[in-house]
Amino acid sequence: MNLLQEIIAHYNHWIIIFLMVSGLYIVVAHGNMIKKLVGLSLFQTSVYLLYLSPGKILGGTPPILSDQFTVYSNPLPHVLILTAIVVGVATIALGLALVVRINEAFGTIEEDEIFAEDEDE
Repeated sequence: MNLLQEIIAHYNHWIIIFLMVSGLYIVVAHGNMIKKLVGLSLFQTSVYLLYLSPGKILGGTPPILSDQFTVYSNPLPHVLILTAIVVGVATIALGLALVVRINEAFGTIEEDEIFAEDEDE
């Protein structure tokens, strides 16, 4: 296979890498706390996709024992990701609640302004 075919064959990995790098960039580059939470959410989504990608076997069936089937898909990655999604939603909700409290206390959600105001005191 040539390089282009190899890239096309693993397009899901390229999407995961793009989402992961984009989320990490947003978290590091922006001072706005809401944007940081969006970047964190994007990064979490890329991790979910990273774990789900190898979880599906082509031609595999759900793990219901039968003499008709010989190849089964593993349900464990899907179950773990469902748990991770619930934890991710709770994390984002807590982060948003903290941003609201920080905004009430400092009047801004920009890190630079909060640090400057905190140093002045």
